[in-house]
Amino acid sequence: MARIRSVTGRRITALTEGWNLTLLPPGGAGEAGESGEGVLAPVPGTAAQALQAAGRWSLDDPLPLHDKDVVYRTRLTGHGPRSLRFHGLATIAEVWLDGERILTSDSMFLAHEVPVTLNGEAELSIRFHALHPVLESLAAAKKGRARWRPKLAEPAALRFVRTTLLGHMPGWCPPVHAVGPYRPVELVEETGPIRLLGADLRSGYDGGDGRLSLRLTVDGAQQADGAGMTGTVEVAGQVAPLRFDGIDAFHADMTLPGVEPWWPHTHGEPVLHRVVARIGTPGGVVEVDLGRVGFRSLAVDRGADGNGFALLVNGERVFCRGGCWVPVDPVGLSAERAVYEPELRRMRDAGANMVRVGGTMLYEGDAFFELCDELGILVWQDAMFANFDYPNDPAFLESVRAEIAQLLDRTQASPSLAVLCGGSEMEQQAAMLGLPRASWTQGALAAAITEEATARRPDLIQIANSPSGGPLPFVANAGVTHYYGVGAYMRPLEDARRADVRFASECLAFANLAEDDLLGVPALHHPRWKERVPRDPGASWDFEDVREHYLEALYGVDPRRLRYEEPDRYRRLSRAVTGEVMQAVFDEWRRGGSGCAGGLVWQWRDPWPGAGWGVVAADGTPKPAWHALKRAFRPLRVILTDEGVNGLAVHLVNDTARPVEALLRLTAWRDGTVPVLKAERPVTLPARAAVTLPAAGMTDRFFDTTYTYRFGPIPHDVVSAQLLPAEREAEPIDESHYFPKGRSLPRADLGLTAVVERQGDDWALRLATRRLACSVHVEDGRFRAEDAWFHLSPGVERVVRLQPRTGAGGGVPDGEVHALNALAPVRYRGDA
Repeated sequence: MARIRSVTGRRITALTEGWNLTLLPPGGAGEAGESGEGVLAPVPGTAAQALQAAGRWSLDDPLPLHDKDVVYRTRLTGHGPRSLRFHGLATIAEVWLDGERILTSDSMFLAHEVPVTLNGEAELSIRFHALHPVLESLAAAKKGRARWRPKLAEPAALRFVRTTLLGHMPGWCPPVHAVGPYRPVELVEETGPIRLLGADLRSGYDGGDGRLSLRLTVDGAQQADGAGMTGTVEVAGQVAPLRFDGIDAFHADMTLPGVEPWWPHTHGEPVLHRVVARIGTPGGVVEVDLGRVGFRSLAVDRGADGNGFALLVNGERVFCRGGCWVPVDPVGLSAERAVYEPELRRMRDAGANMVRVGGTMLYEGDAFFELCDELGILVWQDAMFANFDYPNDPAFLESVRAEIAQLLDRTQASPSLAVLCGGSEMEQQAAMLGLPRASWTQGALAAAITEEATARRPDLIQIANSPSGGPLPFVANAGVTHYYGVGAYMRPLEDARRADVRFASECLAFANLAEDDLLGVPALHHPRWKERVPRDPGASWDFEDVREHYLEALYGVDPRRLRYEEPDRYRRLSRAVTGEVMQAVFDEWRRGGSGCAGGLVWQWRDPWPGAGWGVVAADGTPKPAWHALKRAFRPLRVILTDEGVNGLAVHLVNDTARPVEALLRLTAWRDGTVPVLKAERPVTLPARAAVTLPAAGMTDRFFDTTYTYRFGPIPHDVVSAQLLPAEREAEPIDESHYFPKGRSLPRADLGLTAVVERQGDDWALRLATRRLACSVHVEDGRFRAEDAWFHLSPGVERVVRLQPRTGAGGGVPDGEVHALNALAPVRYRGDA
């Protein structure tokens, strides 16, 4: 059933105030009397969040909570029948009202609604039983032997309980235990002439017209002479009658000719249309707000060989790019719009058009999907299963069915939800541990998920597991893969093409450095630093080792020696290198002729401060890698690739809905300053397409751009390609660089200049250089640069806006501009 925003006569009171939390020894029964010292507790929220606010818990040294019972209490007032709604209880919970147990729950992922009768004031209490003793009991009972035991999460008995793996994955995330009413608790009163039980809202799009089907199920329709009641539904400026079926429901089917469709923001506008139903009753008009719906179609293009995975939205192929989501608030697990919005807008600002919520996380709240709808970000949603061999007993599978049903019901109207996947790395885990092929899949679990999805959201693209689809679940050239060839497996950059990746639902994990040393310790082998560097359990290496491999490969330095002889240089190169690798891989995947249809970076944001996988730091500050992805993700993109004896290829990508007339300029530079080749030509970029041009076709003489033929010394050290608007004086639409001798250019006096400008109430820097400046970035105690870690070509002025740092206290810009190949930074200061 679709989410109902509001309905006439229904009053919902969020129970957010007056909660008290108490920690108790495990194993108690009932609602438990007062014991121990209580603390005020926010609801929705977690025990860790409440204890942190009280100074009794810290992310730097998290207190274990799964060895304790946690009791929440508050008081209610009211008279007459009500309903209590619990949208998420983590995890083994009992709910008591005035000493009577009204609910037991053993799944963090299920919502519950309980009818109650109030007679004035009442005490509501929720006891969350210690999880670890429950898991020990389940393990001792040997409830079915697992066919394998993964190293990812501990303890192994987690497979029996429907709870998040967050807090249980050493080397991946902080050990924050999720305990408490982390989703809203509400008191509902019905006073309307009819009681709305549910809404089934479905939409479709055929390339020209939209379709909408609505069914409203009501209680008391016959008693209120339902056959005589009338109703309407309004959407996109059109109104259709609601017809009563004579039993308990009103329904309507609409066709909306020429309705504006919903698109991912890279390919069009994410247009949404409000849906409102009205039912006339003897007691007055009942208005039902069903929120907003988008009209779009989804399909998958498997390619000529049947092994591809290209998402088609409204019939158009979409290259999906983005990242794997990590909860913004790993302590409180907040689902508030104000918490989601900055990060999702940061994704959109980077050009991302897809986010994956992986099976090791948790289902996000309604506001997450609403924002993705508004911002035009596609959602790949895993069911919350990962790596384990799960039970297949009827009770477990029934809980799974309810979990999937509730997820799909509350997101039924969401056009951003595009992919439903059965979980993460379960097939891969079984295959990599050497189990026979017949053991890789979990048939009963997969069937439960598939059946619920087909019944409730037949429009979604369904995937059995991530990765899956090839002769081995994790091969790159069939289905969807978790691609770490470039990355953890330390393959050369060329492997991004050689592996023939079709769709990477995870990829490119590195220990990405932030622009600041957030831990207050140097980016060296300090124990506090290293404990925050991600690693796979049982591995003899970590993801800092992976980063250093590419630091050596791309810049020709010895990372270990550089780290202790020139720590500042080490940090700057380390900040640059992961972004350079990511940009190179995505350029390879987006080029004309590529068989790849998407890549999602693992992960988008760090769960705590440090050199984590995230391209955004835990405080929300973009890392250097984020800036590189922002360039790689642009809807209008120029890409250079080395095609060996075929020379340099120029790829022009246009994801937008309109063709673009532009000027393509190709320049080869000697010593980064002398143009030894310069060619221009007007180009037309067709809408939602990519074209490839040979660089050799842009000049009437031979020039060895890739230095493949090697007739004498190489005459240049960099080739730049600029895509310019028709008015040539404007900044380039996009720019790419190719380094035939590698990225390790000698440091020199670049003639780099920085001028502070006032632009209304904002500040900006106008940058220019006489010689190619590599990985240009700004250091300023009060401001951050909106764009950074880019290469700046001679003859191009770049205006970079400066954004005030949070808590910096205002002032004027005062800092330095750095480039990796500069002898020294350039100072700047604004006028007050």
